[in-house]
Amino acid sequence: MYQTILFKNKKIYFKEQGKGKAIVLLHGFLESLDIWNEFSNQLSKKFRVITVDLPGHGKSQSIDKINTMELMADSVKAVLDYLKINNCIMLGHSMGGYTTLAFADKYPALLKGFGLFHSSALADTPEAKENRNNIIKIVKQDNIKFVRQFITSLFAPENVKIYEKDIRQQQHVAIKMSKQDIIAAIRGMAKRKSTLEVLIKSKVPVLFIIGKKDPRIPYDKVLAQATLPKHSEILMLDNVGHMGYLEAQNETLKTIKCFAEKIFL
Repeated sequence: MYQTILFKNKKIYFKEQGKGKAIVLLHGFLESLDIWNEFSNQLSKKFRVITVDLPGHGKSQSIDKINTMELMADSVKAVLDYLKINNCIMLGHSMGGYTTLAFADKYPALLKGFGLFHSSALADTPEAKENRNNIIKIVKQDNIKFVRQFITSLFAPENVKIYEKDIRQQQHVAIKMSKQDIIAAIRGMAKRKSTLEVLIKSKVPVLFIIGKKDPRIPYDKVLAQATLPKHSEILMLDNVGHMGYLEAQNETLKTIKCFAEKIFL
């Protein structure tokens, strides 16, 4: 069941399931907390699982014209404060990973461990920022066409047909987002700073889930980042693109469960 809080006078929606030590799961760009339904069902047998619709996504209202990763992290912090959670494991998919890194930078004492699920600590290159500017122009012209093409492109080519139903569902969710909300997230991602130093300084375990065929986050760059923390764990997925929570659901769920058990139990 959804719960809500007011953050900067805007509604942020979230769900909690289970009891015990807290695991926070954050979705990516154009997604909602519903991507974690199966993960929540399984992990909540041992843990208290919190999922959040990040600003401008799912049911949550957008906060600003630029929803920075720091702003998104603060919205998650507000949820945790409301729930009186003073430590957790946090894992984020794609943009949710950027948010997790921003959270780790601002609130390191609240994390017992964190994970990047097809995500990266690198800032956008000038070329990547220019590409995001071009995407904003496309969104302004036809956001529905953009959503359909973009989400399909996130899967490994051989998986597109297999996950055709899931792709349509993801598209259905994202099409409900306004052009302004999509653009606010794109601008927020373009504005994010490098958080490599967060990895270097981390005193807690960091989990990296990587797809060999990820078209957005090159696996070799993430592998290089995995050498930075004192304690890293890596799941490398063959024949998986950017959507490992679907393309390799059993493997990724098992890995997150084991990661949490080692930290908490």
